[in-house]
Formats: sequence, C-alpha cells, structure tokens
Amino acid sequence: MNKTTVYLPDALKRAVTASARRRDISEAEVIRRAIADFVSDVAPPSRVALFASDVLMAEDVDAHLEGLGEQ
Repeated sequence: MNKTTVYLPDALKRAVTASARRRDISEAEVIRRAIADFVSDVAPPSRVALFASDVLMAEDVDAHLEGLGEQ
C-alpha cells in the first residue's frame, strides 16, 4: 500500500472518526472504502425522459410551431 496524506476539514474528520468507531474499523479503512466507492466504474442510474410520449413532435414540427411569435 502507498501512504498518502489527506487534509480534512474538522467536521469531515469528526465524521470519519465517528464512522470508524461505529463500524469498528480504522479511520484509514473508512477513507479507503469511501475513495473506492467514489472512483468505482459503476454506471450511474439511468435517467428517465422528462417528457414521455408516443407522439413524435419532430415529424410535424411546423404544425406545432404554427403561429409562434405572431401577435
């Protein structure tokens, strides 16, 4: 293993310490697990379309835009 120095804000250091105590593991192990999780190649959950429809608006875009900008 390689040794790396990490600077943590006070609140994050307290959270790491508390997490290590709850899990009965070292603070270094908490940090290793957090980094491993962060850099994992797991794909993020897919996002659903904002608007789902069977209608293809692109096919009749002119009809949808008719009158746009007219007063």
